[in-house]
Amino acid sequence: MLQPKPTTPIADEVPWSDSITSYDRQHRTIYLRILDACAYNASVEEMADRILGIDPILEPIRARKAVRSHIDRANWIVTTGSKHLFGG
Repeated sequence: MLQPKPTTPIADEVPWSDSITSYDRQHRTIYLRILDACAYNASVEEMADRILGIDPILEPIRARKAVRSHIDRANWIVTTGSKHLFGG
């Protein structure tokens, strides 16, 4: 199934903060799709192309960097950042 391309700009590196940011709120669907893709053992190239809209053949370094950054942030949100959402 063909997935929609992102409608908001994707950062090569997610802006990092110890709290949920506006970037996080705008890209929460991207984070969910990234986590889902990781659970299904999707390749970095697949995630870059299908989720982030970055061509991994034309921009392999950018693709790897962006996917890694979004995986790290998505994991942070799930393990630590969500505490902010629930007052913890």
